[in-house]
Amino acid sequence: MPIPTPHINGIGAATPDHDIHHAFIGWAAEQLSDPRERGVFARMAERAGIDHRWSVLPRGADGGSPINPGGFYARGMPPTSARMQLYANAAPRLAVQAVANLPEPPDPADVTHLVVASCTGFTAPGLDQLIARELGLDGSIERTLVGFMGCYGAVTALRNAYHIVRSEPGARVLVISAELSTLHLQPDDTLEPLLAMLLFGDGAAAAVVSAEPEGLAMDRQFAATLPESEELIQWHVGDTGFAMHLSGEVPGRIGEALASPEFRSAVCNGTSPDAVDSWAVHGGGRSILDAVEKGLGIAPDALAISRAILREKGNMSSATLMFALERVLQGRPVEQGVAIAFGPGLAAEGFGYRSA
Repeated sequence: MPIPTPHINGIGAATPDHDIHHAFIGWAAEQLSDPRERGVFARMAERAGIDHRWSVLPRGADGGSPINPGGFYARGMPPTSARMQLYANAAPRLAVQAVANLPEPPDPADVTHLVVASCTGFTAPGLDQLIARELGLDGSIERTLVGFMGCYGAVTALRNAYHIVRSEPGARVLVISAELSTLHLQPDDTLEPLLAMLLFGDGAAAAVVSAEPEGLAMDRQFAATLPESEELIQWHVGDTGFAMHLSGEVPGRIGEALASPEFRSAVCNGTSPDAVDSWAVHGGGRSILDAVEKGLGIAPDALAISRAILREKGNMSSATLMFALERVLQGRPVEQGVAIAFGPGLAAEGFGYRSA
């Protein structure tokens, strides 16, 4: 019996309706006492390629941002426990909204496996169980929770679905990525951490993966960890939420890796980047996308989808790549596509795809 080809049949995406991007810029500027640093931050915010970032955090008493009176951060930095309580309530709701936004939401009785990726919260029962209950999935469904892997978590979740379908041709896998990055605002008065926080927003995406030949066929999987890079991206659980460390060296290291013939060959399946007619790249930031474009030597418009997602939503950690793949599904047919994301390690994870 031939091994079936897994397909991403459809993707649904959801973001909250509270835009916190410009409120954060104002707050962050106030944290910097050095006028020169405030000027640098203002220039970087202007060049970030981000217009909006959305948050599950409720508006303040006056309808304003989470840092205004009555907002979540109005009285200082809440403890991790308060942030996790909000995560346990809001993450399943946003995930269920993403499932409802699928072009054809699956009948709960038809779903055989659930794979959930998230790195912005912890709860037990796990997010997978909370989502399964909200969706009315059978209690016997096989569940996998991909946790704390960062921005390439969706690749890992989709890879799990890929292998499930290859081993069980009748499987119908629901893959969900749900990230609430705005729960983790940190008290800081230094430039680099504030620039890292400038990037992140909330979002969730859901995909159905099966052997049914509709949507995007998934093929080769690839992964690589850059040597001596483990200090570049870190995500620490602290007393006031999760603290992100994102080194300014990350774009350069990614660009160097992609310029390497060996790594470039792995990404492009042994062909030239020019042979790839569709790119779904995790929009980790404008400088990340610039580094990918330069490292691969691809045309300026090759990453148009990823830049649009970054502009409209910011970096939603693992969910970002699935937002890009949703746009790919809505566009022209693909002969040879590449999905790739970067995260802690410093690691790159991805897979090839083509239209069914």
